Amino acid sequence: MTITQRFQGQDLLRVGHDDNFLLLAPAHGGRLVRWVCRDEDILYWPDNADWSRVAKVRGGNPLLFPFIGRHFVDGEAGKWRDGAGAVHDLPQHGFARDLPFDVSALSDEAVSLSLHASDATQPGYPFKFVFTVTYRLIPDGLAVTLHTRNTGSTPLPYYAGHHFYFALPHQARSQSRLALPTSTRVRQQADGSLTPPESGEPGYALDDPRLQDTFHVLQHATAPTRLELPGRRINLDLDIEGSTPWYAVTTWTERDDSDFYCVEPWLGLPNAIHHGKGLRWVAPGAEESASCRVMVG
Repeated sequence: MTITQRFQGQDLLRVGHDDNFLLLAPAHGGRLVRWVCRDEDILYWPDNADWSRVAKVRGGNPLLFPFIGRHFVDGEAGKWRDGAGAVHDLPQHGFARDLPFDVSALSDEAVSLSLHASDATQPGYPFKFVFTVTYRLIPDGLAVTLHTRNTGSTPLPYYAGHHFYFALPHQARSQSRLALPTSTRVRQQADGSLTPPESGEPGYALDDPRLQDTFHVLQHATAPTRLELPGRRINLDLDIEGSTPWYAVTTWTERDDSDFYCVEPWLGLPNAIHHGKGLRWVAPGAEESASCRVMVG
């Protein structure tokens, strides 16, 4: 039986139990809106969210597909060029967060939401696909899988990712730290090109400006990415057996007074359709999955 909960005037899908549950909005980009673990909100969601433009709301976990970040053609953002030379319009982070998802599987502890190729996706991304996110509650955490299946007859390019908005009062940012596996730091420049890689560090304070809008390209993802917040520790385990390898972890927040900090596992870097860093191809009829676990301690 589907269970819904009224939240901010919306009927959201609820999965889980009293002190450990998810609230999701399938009709609004399959957005994970709330994750409550041991009666605490792990993700940020604004009290004044504009439900007429959910794709623009800063909060929850927007799904990034088929391409992450900004892509450029001849210096113009929001466009990409295919192998035949045709130019296509595609918004930043792709279209998944703008479109409704179907509930493809549901249980007391897990839910799968799917987006299928349609007339809305074809102009900007002329491929046939099924993109599915599965959220599964586990003890003290959340397991998440992004699954991409090519239902067409031509190879499918993609690089998907998460955009976790972790709740953190901005006053506590300087007292919080991020630990990363071995990585290099890269940023995207105004024309879409990437900066030369710099050696990363094993740990940073969250108010370190070197973290802002930065891609940490993973050299070895065996160690978890760890957020150490006042009274809480969050581990992102990206080394899951059978998973497509994650390419980078992106760090970002909006303003100095934003009460969230984003730590985002990505399969590729922005504009990878042109420079190839993290660009993935799925053969016709094939599929692949990228999994991670988010553990709360």
